[in-house]
Amino acid sequence: MKLIYKGKTKDVHELDSDKVLLKFKDDVTGNDGVFDPGANTVGLSIEGMGNLGLRLTKFFFEKLNDMDIPTHYVDSDLDNQNMTVLKAKPFGKGVEVICRYKAVGSFIRRYGMYIEEGQELDAYVEITLKDDERNDPLITDEALEMLNIMTKKEYEILTSLTRKISKVIKDELSKKDLELYDIKLEFGRVGNDNHIALIDEISAGNMRVYGDGKYIEPFELGKIILS
Repeated sequence: MKLIYKGKTKDVHELDSDKVLLKFKDDVTGNDGVFDPGANTVGLSIEGMGNLGLRLTKFFFEKLNDMDIPTHYVDSDLDNQNMTVLKAKPFGKGVEVICRYKAVGSFIRRYGMYIEEGQELDAYVEITLKDDERNDPLITDEALEMLNIMTKKEYEILTSLTRKISKVIKDELSKKDLELYDIKLEFGRVGNDNHIALIDEISAGNMRVYGDGKYIEPFELGKIILS
């Protein structure tokens, strides 16, 4: 298989003209050895995290596919930590979408003058550009259209899908008495019709979750959800 891209938490290999294979790693994003789903650098490596991330991604993607929510997921091979997905065209050079239910992390760092940490947010959606050199800057719908990254209509579809998908995950976590504070998702254009679909992964390393008011580490979180 041809290696297309070597990423922070996954490597991407080409399978054929329509599909690629994602190889999950044990690395997670963070800073100075501390996990942070919003970080743009690898902060630490947790043995078994790749397999757990794939199992969790498989669990959620199959649930979303059953609900007719568009994703690029095809199938997975848990033994080899591989996931087969449909090829997706990125928006520009890639965007990340965050859905926030509580004010934590970078939201507090930016807006702490106006809001207390942990304060409720109404499924607030923000989009950042995937640009490590510029620290993944926030961008508005007008700028996205002006820079030919996505249209206003695509922005509306993307934000609507983000809230729908995030609620599915939030509701699933609530069954385990866990509370989703925020989650990072990725989308792309898939298929001949370029429809917008969820891509990449849904793993514990891409969300902040609390139980009884205490932060749940990604590895522990994955085990709880799948138990």
